[in-house]
Amino acid sequence: MSQITITLPDQSTRTFDAGITPLDVAESIGPRLAKDTVAATINGEFTDATVPIMEDAELSLYTGDSDEGHEVLLHSTAHLMAQAVKSLWPDAQVTIGPAIDNRFYYDFDIDGTFSDDDLENIEQKMREFSKENLAVARQELARDEAINLFKEMGENYKVEIIEQIDSEDNISAYGQGDFIDLCRGPHVPSTGKIKHFKLLSTSGAYWRGDENNKMLQRIYGTVFSSKDRLKEYLQFLEEAKKRDHRKLGKELEIYTFDDEVGPGLPLWLPNGGVIIEELEKLAKETESRHGYHQVRSPHLTKGDLYKKSGHLDLYKDAMYPAMDVDGTEYYVKPMNCPHHHKIYDASPKSYRDLPFRIAEYGTCYRYEKSGQLFGLMRVRSMQMNDAHIYCSPETFNREFLDVCEMYLEYFEIFGIEKYEMRLSLHDPADLGKKYIDEPELWIETEDAVRNALKAGDIPYVEIPGEAAFYGPKVDVQVWSAIGKEFTLATNQVDFAIPKRFDLTYTDEKGTEQTPLCIHRAPLSTHERFIGFLIEHFGGDFPLWLAPNQAVVLPISEKAHGYAQSLQEKFKNEGMRVSLDDRPEKIGAKIRHAELNKIPVMMIVGEKEANENTVSVRRRFIGDQGTMPVDDLLSSLMSEVNKRSQPHRENQ
Repeated sequence: MSQITITLPDQSTRTFDAGITPLDVAESIGPRLAKDTVAATINGEFTDATVPIMEDAELSLYTGDSDEGHEVLLHSTAHLMAQAVKSLWPDAQVTIGPAIDNRFYYDFDIDGTFSDDDLENIEQKMREFSKENLAVARQELARDEAINLFKEMGENYKVEIIEQIDSEDNISAYGQGDFIDLCRGPHVPSTGKIKHFKLLSTSGAYWRGDENNKMLQRIYGTVFSSKDRLKEYLQFLEEAKKRDHRKLGKELEIYTFDDEVGPGLPLWLPNGGVIIEELEKLAKETESRHGYHQVRSPHLTKGDLYKKSGHLDLYKDAMYPAMDVDGTEYYVKPMNCPHHHKIYDASPKSYRDLPFRIAEYGTCYRYEKSGQLFGLMRVRSMQMNDAHIYCSPETFNREFLDVCEMYLEYFEIFGIEKYEMRLSLHDPADLGKKYIDEPELWIETEDAVRNALKAGDIPYVEIPGEAAFYGPKVDVQVWSAIGKEFTLATNQVDFAIPKRFDLTYTDEKGTEQTPLCIHRAPLSTHERFIGFLIEHFGGDFPLWLAPNQAVVLPISEKAHGYAQSLQEKFKNEGMRVSLDDRPEKIGAKIRHAELNKIPVMMIVGEKEANENTVSVRRRFIGDQGTMPVDDLLSSLMSEVNKRSQPHRENQ
């Protein structure tokens, strides 16, 4: 048998017989590595750990601890779950089962729904298949062969998927025991590699996400390479559940939805109104320092405006239907951009007027599909923290970087420590379809964005094929205090639409030029950002943002008058202070204030009234002792004005 040389990741080389598998190589290095290996790359190509190596190659081995190996574990466990479901529900039809953010799911077509008891039974069956250590084998099938196979199995959804594959290449499938499923792979070598898993929940989901299609039953689950990592993730999920903005939003009376108003159309309650006002105040102060002008635009406009901008061609499915007004089509606005272009065009501009920065807190409306609506994160009515900057190519770098630096200012205020800038680029293959057909301008503006990010020493990653239709953009990903990831904001470059609107400025030589436009929304929509903040802070907002900043708690009825005077004094200074004068014991009042996550409790009795003092209790800290009223007021106002982070010393 011929010999081959394999180069390992540490650049050492070993000689093996041709046909050896990555798993066998791992075994030769050490049994522990072989036990944990779930996939490999051969000459840079990601593949199964059981594929024969027939010639000299560079080899990398992946265990379930690596990101690549964890992805393989997740998808392989989805197949294990599907195998268990088919074993328990032989008539079930299997659809798709991808890996998503430390989890996987699989959608099934069954009669009825899955219960919690069903999930336990499925988990038990998965453990049985894991203990059997079934070999997982890849198969290559001709297209017609694959269609016939899945037709015989009664898997109609798989047949539909195969028929829609626009290629005559072979179809890959993976089998384990008597179960077989379509998949590109790679997969774990055997089911015995899958040990530390948990099924999490079940829900309904439309086939292909289309509400006109059949409702399927989806099961979510997770898997890790060790019991400790699984336990850690389940604890994270429990904490995330406690912080869920939908749960806390209701408990803290921040927002609500009403069937008679319509899905995806939030109603902001007084506490939510306070948060919105504080965020607008912060944004307007910040924008004023950065040289923005505040503008306003109407909630609807003629359809011709969106034809000119290109939104009717590329965005119509996400817009509400047109309304006929005197024979003319009008639309409620899905974004502010076209209106702002008209504001720019309202008066002639020269290079001396640039950069021209305008901002608006306008409400926009987008027709999100009902199956995609999710609390405040996906809504149909949204208040946009929106702005547009019109600038020359010479000032572009500085303006784009200034927006990125504004993001960093906000991150510091809100205690966002982990973030990532994602530079979204165009795909040349989609020019003229998904993207404006201006190849030279795409290259030029993408380079300009890269240079701005590098000049600001701002770390970023590049994501091909995710640009806006009119130019590259930077999407901002942030992580909450417990490590949950959110897509927060965007900073977009537009080299095409100003030209469509005939926007111009006169340069130093008196020549008309077309400005570049930067679209930016550092605080996203109020809906999404407040949803993030609820979960980030767990409802325990910093003092400046808390809807109810402090509560006065009189110990007895004799202190009611003093308590009322304190409330008025603090309110007159601009603080949001409530009074709990219910005939309850002070312990019950403190517990009520804690449940409502009020940052400051001012406890007063006859002694405090006589001495013009207050006994202070801070959430997460406890008793702070007694202090003069004016000292407390000064301290709290300083904390509010500085927009300090919440006190959590003893949390």
